[in-house]
Amino acid sequence: MVFTDLASAGTPPRLHDQLSRAGFRRSQGIAYKPNCPGCQACVPVRLPVDDFSPSRGLQRIARRNAGITARATPARALNEHFTLFHRYVLSRHGDGGMAGMTFEDYVAMVQDTPVPSEVVDYRDGEALYGVCLTDVLDDGLSLVYSFFDPTRSGDSPGKYIILWHIEEARRRGLPYVYLGYWIENSRKMAYKARFQPLEAHGPDGWRRLELAASAFSE
Repeated sequence: MVFTDLASAGTPPRLHDQLSRAGFRRSQGIAYKPNCPGCQACVPVRLPVDDFSPSRGLQRIARRNAGITARATPARALNEHFTLFHRYVLSRHGDGGMAGMTFEDYVAMVQDTPVPSEVVDYRDGEALYGVCLTDVLDDGLSLVYSFFDPTRSGDSPGKYIILWHIEEARRRGLPYVYLGYWIENSRKMAYKARFQPLEAHGPDGWRRLELAASAFSE
């Protein structure tokens, strides 16, 4: 990894904005970027909001989630959110390091941020549907981590959360939604290719990511 401590910078938000445009991601007070010798599999991707047009499949997801309400607030860790986070991690990543996270670890993940961050709370009526930790950049919204009710997987909440961020970026007049890293051969990351057009960051800066149609077929 190449990384820097944002918290020690004189102007963390400005530095974070600049590093995000260079393909870096944030974890708590650290901005990082993979730098593996001989491997460039981890590709930073973002979506230009004005160029996005949802496919029929994504339109169906939007209609299916039409009753979901969302509220963005300053980044604070709540017990209700942690309970859902724990259920989500055990169902999706039960053998990973996050499965052992305590509430204190979750508080640090959400609240240890030197840059403008929000927690977006998604609800179906009173029921908590999903949560997303989001950084607010000067040129976009950056999804840091999202999770949702695993019993609602059939409603495609992960894709819906991205769709919501695209519309929210439009509403705020921000040109990009940053989706983190994409790995071409990773099935867990394949959903990001459904959002077209994607831009990828490489040695020449941000360029349109050219994908075969099968990579984002519905």
